[in-house]
Amino acid sequence: MTPEFVDTNIFIYAETPGDAEKHPKAIRLLERLVEERSGALSTQVLTEFYSTGTAKLHMSSQEAEYVIRRLADWKLHRPDHSSVLRAAELHRRYKFQWWDALIVNSALELGCSILWTEDLRHGQRIGGLTVRNPFA
Repeated sequence: MTPEFVDTNIFIYAETPGDAEKHPKAIRLLERLVEERSGALSTQVLTEFYSTGTAKLHMSSQEAEYVIRRLADWKLHRPDHSSVLRAAELHRRYKFQWWDALIVNSALELGCSILWTEDLRHGQRIGGLTVRNPFA
């Protein structure tokens, strides 16, 4: 099965039960990806989740670490020097925000078919990658 990349915001909504619309959609998406073993992410997503979870969601470090530990079986992109250069090309070509360019590049390097995010245009295609907003 082709991996599907998940951006940080989806994990944040999965941990935000107060959002009656986005929380259940995020949970369903993540559960499907776990069941299919098709989830993918990057070290950037893990670090953004930890930072946002502990700062804005007021999770304890142990709670944030627990979520990260549960993602150990997901396909993980570890950007290197050449990854940063490819992200710079995407940043320039598509006029993405810098952090979004890094996410898109990670999804492309992992060979993902879908990038789940609310930060880019739903339906946009970048090479073989399609952007999907699970809340659209």
